[in-house]
Amino acid sequence: MAKTRKKEQHIAVFGESGSGKTILISSFFGATQEPAYIAKHRFNVVANDVGQGSKLLQNYYKMRNSAQVPAANKLRAHTYEFTIKPRNPPSAKEKKTLPFDELGLVWHDYPGEWFESGVSGPEEAKRRIETFRSLLVSDVALLLIDGQKLADNAGEEERYLKTLFGSFSNTLNALKGELLTNGEPLSLFPRIWILALSKADVLPGMSTQDLQQLVTEQAAGHLDSLRTTIKSYVKDPDAVAVGEDLLILSSAKFEPGTIDVSERIGVDLIMPIAAVLPLERFMRWAKLKDKPAKWLTMVLDKGDGFGAAAVGAILLGATFIQKAKLPGPLAWAPAAIAMFVTKDNIDKALSAVDKKLREAHEQAVLNQQELTAILTRFRIDLEEAEDRKVLSRSLR
Repeated sequence: MAKTRKKEQHIAVFGESGSGKTILISSFFGATQEPAYIAKHRFNVVANDVGQGSKLLQNYYKMRNSAQVPAANKLRAHTYEFTIKPRNPPSAKEKKTLPFDELGLVWHDYPGEWFESGVSGPEEAKRRIETFRSLLVSDVALLLIDGQKLADNAGEEERYLKTLFGSFSNTLNALKGELLTNGEPLSLFPRIWILALSKADVLPGMSTQDLQQLVTEQAAGHLDSLRTTIKSYVKDPDAVAVGEDLLILSSAKFEPGTIDVSERIGVDLIMPIAAVLPLERFMRWAKLKDKPAKWLTMVLDKGDGFGAAAVGAILLGATFIQKAKLPGPLAWAPAAIAMFVTKDNIDKALSAVDKKLREAHEQAVLNQQELTAILTRFRIDLEEAEDRKVLSRSLR
């Protein structure tokens, strides 16, 4: 029996204590287990750790049925691993055009207390470094802006945002000496840092444009300082976006005595964001390089054997790769990447939006190309979220 090939995308979630990280992950997973969600989508979301999945589902049911908010995971880092399994296994034809059979989402949760205060001793200091190192493989990081704290500081938002961005920056600066070997910048590091408004139900009607305007007006300098700190960690700092993308998040609608988990905002975008947003962005950045294939391989290949090859497959549903006529057993080898990851093919992949993207999705459904249908649907989800002003993607 052939081994299942799995492509993992990693997302790191940073937020102060009480910013809603535990509720967010519980809402995310719980919603994917609802019959209506399962019926609507062409895949199932499975928690790789059964015990973790049961705990998240318990949190979700207690919110939905008893209006009980889960307790925060104080001073404890968690990594949650999920597998997105197509309802029907990929066909033999699709296996030839995509370099993986399943898509994985790895969610890293960084304890908020480690941004707000020092560690209590050597053991906790060691855990903090180990946790942060596990986050380095992430392509996307969410920086949570607590909607409740914004509301509490109405008219004085700068005070809160200054503290928030400053604590992120100070923590990163404090850890740099232990994370950088001989001061050398890292190749692997989250490259897209999204500003995500959590608890958006507290600020009804706030759009990504409203959030961007607020942050720019009240805390542009503080965000720029954080941006400088993050860029100091990485090789090729031009290939980093900090605060250029924005997301509105609400895990549920909270009212006295009730929690309506069906009233989610932005939570269902986390999978599409993790799966395709970084790949779109890396393709665009690669256009600015003289050798896009080489650059993409350096940035994307995390030792899973896919690297740049997966980029085109995910973004275009393998359309241009099929036309490239790559040699069978070498189709996904690094040496063959340069044959199709060119500026022309990047243009084709990035231009597959709106009508063309929907046509690609419909064709994939018709042809029972399950993974291609899922991935093109993810791209459509991102387009529609921008129309609703729940997501704002960088133009760079």
